[in-house]
Amino acid sequence: MEQRSRAYVASGAIVGIFLLVQLGALALVGPFQSAGYQATADPQDPTNSLVYVAFILVMTGVMLAIIRFDVDWLLRLLLVGTGAYIGLFVLRVLVPPVLTVPVGGVSLNAIAWAGGLLLGVALWVHPEWYVIDAAGIVMGAGAAGLFGISFGVLPALVLLTVLAVYDAISVYGTEHMLTLASGVMDLKVPIVLVVPLSLSYSYLDAGTPAAVDDEGDAEQESVDSDEPSPDTAPAANGGAADDPGTDTEAAADDDLELDREALFIGLGDAVIPTVLVASAAFFASDTVPTVDLLGIPATLPAVTAMVGTTAGLVVLLWMVLKGRAHAGLPLLNGGTIAGYLLGAVASGLSLAQATGIAPYL
Repeated sequence: MEQRSRAYVASGAIVGIFLLVQLGALALVGPFQSAGYQATADPQDPTNSLVYVAFILVMTGVMLAIIRFDVDWLLRLLLVGTGAYIGLFVLRVLVPPVLTVPVGGVSLNAIAWAGGLLLGVALWVHPEWYVIDAAGIVMGAGAAGLFGISFGVLPALVLLTVLAVYDAISVYGTEHMLTLASGVMDLKVPIVLVVPLSLSYSYLDAGTPAAVDDEGDAEQESVDSDEPSPDTAPAANGGAADDPGTDTEAAADDDLELDREALFIGLGDAVIPTVLVASAAFFASDTVPTVDLLGIPATLPAVTAMVGTTAGLVVLLWMVLKGRAHAGLPLLNGGTIAGYLLGAVASGLSLAQATGIAPYL
């Protein structure tokens, strides 16, 4: 199979991973709510989103400082630990407490804790691409589900809008997220999704993807380099310790016939749009029609939001394969918001009701 065809197949796999994250988040919102995982006292308060964005900015600065002072092991420990912690949240609602261990007067679900620990160990000792992707799906679905039940539709819309603007500024303006990306790629942490273009590809053996220059163009690796040249060069966007999905952008050269081995896209690119998908399913009124997605009930606006995310992702991948670095969230969040609004209006809601501003009018 020629390289261009492999790139298209890998792009299709990325779309599939995004859908798995979204379906997983939809399946988790109910169990998360029953388990009392809602993280905000008032999910309808739009200032919740601004607090989270501020936390992203702080954590971005912390991560850049860690890279600057060359204590990469600390950043790796932070991100792997976050992955294991979110994996534990998911397993606690999915795995029945058939085996419990009393600790400090509390009975712990031993299987769930063992699973979370195993996830962290796997990410630490063998972060091959399939380990990263499997963990990323669990982490992405868990993080989006947690934020989905904690942010009402209006806070979710505010979050997606602000992060899309911030993403564009950080990639096309300050470019500080490109610096962060180059710093985290060597760490082999669950901050990106990795889709190989060949079965022989090893993420562990691969070098850092091609860097992005000051103009945002992908710099081609030397053709006589011993290291494989991955197909996209990610640029991490602002992330937080409790959000494993830092947003990432990708870049590729124009000529797909060059020796590339993998496509990369940020886990946050899957998580952030899915927050609105989960919120649209969880906070929808009883009058909104529901759709069955492989046995998972979802409201019509949530389904159309998923369609919008997919449309934005297809456009993003097409732009990436043409050879420039691009901010992912403007397209992904924009598609998700547009899809959600279309579904909400089709469900009989007014724009004021769909956006959650009706109580303020």
